[in-house]
Amino acid sequence: MKSSLRNLLVVLALGAAVLPMVSVAQDAPPPEKQRGPGGPGGGRGRMTPEQQVERLDKALSLTAEQKTKIAAIYKELAAAMEAIPAEERREKMMEMGKATREKVRVTLTPEQMKKFDDMPPMGGGRGGSGGAPKKEN
Repeated sequence: MKSSLRNLLVVLALGAAVLPMVSVAQDAPPPEKQRGPGGPGGGRGRMTPEQQVERLDKALSLTAEQKTKIAAIYKELAAAMEAIPAEERREKMMEMGKATREKVRVTLTPEQMKKFDDMPPMGGGRGGSGGAPKKEN
């Protein structure tokens, strides 16, 4: 009898210990909503096109038309990056980032361009979606 009671208490204690872990796991966003390997952008910490537009909007106060054009530019980049084999991405990232940065730049007003040129690249200097160096005016 004592053995059965002790086993029941052990099972209850283990259940109580595991329950919070199961709850935390259920609160995590689904993999398709996470950034990083397997998430949008397919790379470590790479921003989604929507996040990139949001970042620029906060910094530059984009118009609705600019947001639409820039989102299309970043989606085009993301699709192009996905089409490149992983072993070739690193070398092509910089040139694609520069080209993308120029496409975004031409959608901006002169005041926005100045702020944009002063912003760090989207990829944090690792060849992300804005790897071009600052332009000198």
